Amino acid sequence: MYQRSHPLLRQGLRIIALLALLPATVALAQPKAPDPKRLQLESTKAVVYDAQTGQVLYAKNANNTAPIASITKLMTAMVVLDGKLPMEEMLSISKEDVDRLKGTYSRMRIGTRQSRKEMLRLALMSSENRAASALSRHYPGGREAFIAAMNRKAAQLKMKHTFFEDSTGLSSHNVSSAGDLVLMAQAASRYQLITQFTTTAEYSVRFPEPRYSLDFVNTNRLVRGGSWDIQLSKTGYTSEAGRCLVMKTRVGNRPLVMVLLNSQGKLSPLGDANRIKRWLEGNPAARSSKSARRA
Repeated sequence: MYQRSHPLLRQGLRIIALLALLPATVALAQPKAPDPKRLQLESTKAVVYDAQTGQVLYAKNANNTAPIASITKLMTAMVVLDGKLPMEEMLSISKEDVDRLKGTYSRMRIGTRQSRKEMLRLALMSSENRAASALSRHYPGGREAFIAAMNRKAAQLKMKHTFFEDSTGLSSHNVSSAGDLVLMAQAASRYQLITQFTTTAEYSVRFPEPRYSLDFVNTNRLVRGGSWDIQLSKTGYTSEAGRCLVMKTRVGNRPLVMVLLNSQGKLSPLGDANRIKRWLEGNPAARSSKSARRA
């Protein structure tokens, strides 16, 4: 044992005394929020949310309601999983699942049978509309009950600017706000299958009936690129909604939710995500949309 007069002990006591004088907040300090005025985005509605501190770092028309296209499928997935339905049950694609509203193309043939789990994977990862439609049609009580469950879930999450009319997002009456979609992304990220399927870069599916195979890729190029740390992802597009992107990701030490709605350029949401990343990292290039587009 050291005696109180020992020089090493005296030095240690001085260090402890100095530490006691420091503000308690120093050890818990969060990264400083960057200046929102230095960020210019193409998306007309957006939120950047710090998922650790609960701080909104950036908001642009955050409470404005707008169509959300296939971002809808995050709610579709939560309703499927909340229903605790057998994931290996075989579902079928029927003529009822054909998109007669927008006329979108699908490689999934009429009469195709596949498990509920694989239908969910394809709806989330590759935004397969027929898969999302089949998931709602095979819900207890059918589509009407499924849509009712989607709107109940939105109410439970306190999504005050949100309404759903279908499970695919093809309907322009599926609306929400960027602020509400932060709540939805946070909730969806608590489902292991949703995080797994939305961050799968590519996947091959064998359909048992009729027998054929298809290769699918994630609709988010940032997931496929592999340079981002992404925990949740969903893209969306219709002519009314524009290009949309919701991600839960990490930039530096910040866990973030990014919601980007109504971009017109095909790659604009990806450009906006990269602008946000540079903005958070303190890169002056984030100040200019033009310089970010060249990157």
